[in-house]
Order: sequence, then structure tokens, then C-alpha cells
Amino acid sequence: MNIVSVVGARPQFIKASSVNKALRESGHRDFIIHTGQHYDYEMSQVFFEELELPEPGINLEIGSGTHGRQTGEMLIGIENVLMSERPDWVLVYGDTNSTLAGALAAVKMHIPVAHVEAGLRSFNRTMPEEHNRVLTDHMSDLLFCPTETAVKHLDHEGITQGVLWVGDVMYDSVLQSIKVAEKCSTIMDTLDIKPQCYALATVHRAENTDDHERLLSIFEAFTQIAHDELPVIIPLHPRTRQCLKNSQFKIHNSKVRIIDPVPYLDMLLLEKNAQVILTDSGGVQKEAYWFNVPCVTLRDETEWVELVEHGFNIVAGSDKKNICQAYRIMTQKNIDSNTDLYGNGKASHKILEILTGNRPADFLTEHQQC
Repeated sequence: MNIVSVVGARPQFIKASSVNKALRESGHRDFIIHTGQHYDYEMSQVFFEELELPEPGINLEIGSGTHGRQTGEMLIGIENVLMSERPDWVLVYGDTNSTLAGALAAVKMHIPVAHVEAGLRSFNRTMPEEHNRVLTDHMSDLLFCPTETAVKHLDHEGITQGVLWVGDVMYDSVLQSIKVAEKCSTIMDTLDIKPQCYALATVHRAENTDDHERLLSIFEAFTQIAHDELPVIIPLHPRTRQCLKNSQFKIHNSKVRIIDPVPYLDMLLLEKNAQVILTDSGGVQKEAYWFNVPCVTLRDETEWVELVEHGFNIVAGSDKKNICQAYRIMTQKNIDSNTDLYGNGKASHKILEILTGNRPADFLTEHQQC
């Protein structure tokens, strides 16, 4: 079987790694198109190295830009590859511009599309990611859902064929990678920090970085937490760093430690050993849950609603007071993620079985799971 996988950003490298491994181990070809949406070493190449993801068959090197230009250039580049590869399936992941461009290119050429992490909804149509995921779901032939909630979202939109709840492929990757991280990563020593003695924060979404008031309020909350409670470690996305610089916001507390983005294995270890995590990243919210670390989400909503419903996460938005209050609430909680919200860590093998025709792909009720 000949597969083409389209990736372009950090979360997609993580998701694709476990699926790619399952495909390769079964003797199938997975040609990787890297759109170049993330291009810095720490945001791109290091993930291929640490996750043992094969070098891309091609890197389109699109880089940053407006949504329209970026998506358009991706569409042209992906179409050219598909014309030469003629794959049996095109796999797209998540909700980025790379996801939408890959799906569009494939359906225009009548190549079946499988969407990994289908059915997520924030119901916030101001988010580019929301449009990407909705459009991709309505174009896809197979929709691999990480949660039962995602299945229900698709059902409400009239999408029932090819919908399967397989679990979350990121969980597969975390289970494999944390063992390596614990043996190889030296990040705790490098930063001279001890387990449970710091908070970990990430900020990268446009709704926060491009809004001056939201960004300053979030960093004021970090400063307050560092002053009253614990040091706050912030591996800072390059765009966020530039936006913070443009805002002329000055951090005068040495316990707020801004560092460069860290490799995946280092990030996993930082997450596992944090007392609490504050983030606007969907992937980091789930990783916090898998490591039994309390999480505060720096957004007005989350796609991972089950984390909030089960008390593993609080959605605090960008208000300084709300963030600090949510932080205090979550640090007093004893998090136990024995609840099986995202499958059993074998989502990639379930996807392989479906793509190769060993499982039916035309059914799923809320009581049926692959």
C-alpha cells in the first residue's frame, strides 16, 4: 500500500510518527510531505530525529505567511507530489493549513483522504483551525476520532460514514517517548530545577499572541504566580517572543524564566515533572493529563472538553485574575488520570488495520469502538 502523509507543524510530527512506524513495520510505504509550516530546527527537524520519523520525501519549504498565501502555495506543491506518487491514501493530521491543503489537493484528484484527529470542535469560528478541521472532516473518506465526543460532533453535522473512534495517536507517541526521555534528557539538570518545584507554561496561539491585551494579561499572571508561588518556566515560541518584544512588556521577576523552544523529549520531561501546566496548546493539555499534572488552559474554550468535565483542566481564558485563581484551584487537586479518555495507546495500529482493510470502515455507533 502506498501512503502519502502531509505534515507541517510540531503536533503533526508527533501524531505522524506513531502511524508512520506502524505502517513501516507492516511493510507499507509512507511518503512524507513536509510543507515547511514549521521550519526552525527546534520546531521541526529535531522532531524527526527524536521520534525516528523518516526524513520527508520532500520539504516544500513554504514557511510563514498569510493564511491564503500559505495554503495556496501548499496546495500547489502537494498537488505536484500527488500527481507523481498517485497514492492509495492521503493522510492528514489535525487542523493546520497543511491539513486543509493536503485534503483539498487529494479530493480534487479523487484520492481517498483519511483524517487523523477528526471531529474536534471548539465552536469558535474566529479560529483558523476551526475552519480547517471542519472543512477537512467534510472532505474525508475516513475520519479517525480520538474521543467519543468527536464522533458525536460529526454525527450532529451529518457525517456518519467512515467515522471510527480509534483513540488518540499522540498517546501512542507519549508512551513510547517518555521512556526514552527519562533515559536521555538532561533538561532538568540543565535548567537546575527539581520535580514539583516549578510551573510550566506555553503560549503560541494567534488569539493570544496577536492580541496585545490578552498577551500582556497572560504574562502578568505568570509574573504574579512566580512572585507568590513557584518559578514559571516558559519555552517560548518564536512568534510569541517577537509579539512580546513588540509589546515592550518587561519581565522584572527572575523567577519567570523564558527559554528557547525545547526538543520533544525535553518537553515531555518538563511536563511530567511540573507541579502545574498553563498552556494554550491542545497537545500539551492532553500530555498534562497523561502525566497526572493539573492543567490551566489559557483560552476561552477547548476542544478537549472531557478534560474539563472530569476535573483535569480549567479553562481560564486570558484574564490575569482568572488564571491565578485557576492555578490555585488546580494545585490543590490530586490528579489521577486512570479514566480512559483517549484509548489504550494502540490507535496507530487500529488505523493501520482499517487502512489495510482488516476492519470495516463504514460503521460506528456511540457504543462501538475499534
